[in-house]
Amino acid sequence: MTTATASKTKVSIAGTTGARRRLFRNPWRRPWFLEGFTWLYLIWSLAPIAVAVLFSFNNGKSQATYQGLSMRWYYTDKVNSVWHDPVLRGAVFETLKLSAWTTLIAVPIGVAFALGINRWRGKIPSTFNFVMILSFVVPELIFGVAMFFVFTQLPGLKSLGLGNVAEVLGLVTWNVSWPAIIVQARLVTLGKQYEEAAADLGATQFQTIRRVLLPMLVPAIFASAILVFSGVVDDFVIVDLLSSNASTQPMSVIIYSTQHGGNGGPALNALATIMLAISFVAAGLGFLGYRLMTRGQRIGGQQALTAIAGAD
Repeated sequence: MTTATASKTKVSIAGTTGARRRLFRNPWRRPWFLEGFTWLYLIWSLAPIAVAVLFSFNNGKSQATYQGLSMRWYYTDKVNSVWHDPVLRGAVFETLKLSAWTTLIAVPIGVAFALGINRWRGKIPSTFNFVMILSFVVPELIFGVAMFFVFTQLPGLKSLGLGNVAEVLGLVTWNVSWPAIIVQARLVTLGKQYEEAAADLGATQFQTIRRVLLPMLVPAIFASAILVFSGVVDDFVIVDLLSSNASTQPMSVIIYSTQHGGNGGPALNALATIMLAISFVAAGLGFLGYRLMTRGQRIGGQQALTAIAGAD
């Protein structure tokens, strides 16, 4: 084979290979069908929410005919609006109260768990790591029923009964894994160099934690607090099983019980919109706050998750 023939063969092979690459790569450069499917899913999932929010501002009682923009079902109506209906207004404050108490209790406990497990060596902390991750797999219904029996059958706790105390304790137990996992991931990415440097400069262990470690853990603590707060806002199973009466029922339970009984109306849509707004505001503030606190930092998520799982 001559040099010219070999060159032509190579050019032909290269051209064929390039054509094949273009044939298989071009559809993925502009995956219009995947984009279309994504937009279809977003419209399908968000359209009912948008309709419910729209009818919460409806001037009339109809849930089928829009009769003009109004704040009637929020506070204008003197009887049926969220603000003037004692049950609906109480549900809003009950939700905020449960979310605040759960966050204030669960986050410090979760941070303490993270610090303890991060410094504890051996098989026992690895087991606790596994238990923390396993809690995300346990169905909430199973956990809620178990807590219900704890507060109604277990001697010692039976005297507490159902109500706000039982709801807060159940929610704290269910959500404490969030700060424990998130703060532990942050500890893994920080490493030991800052604590070792503080110790070399003469700082005690308490001073190292208070003045060096905790300030660097603030972004993780803040993010976990936002997750716990927003998670409690829309929690239904635990609070439904542990609530004692209507005065201890948050928005999620009121919405379900009222709508399930066939007594729903525009005021219920307004209540659901308030619940949605609280979750969005909390998530938005959490995102902005976390971005500001971690500006210029890189977090090795894969390394952190590997360490938490006990695989390192």
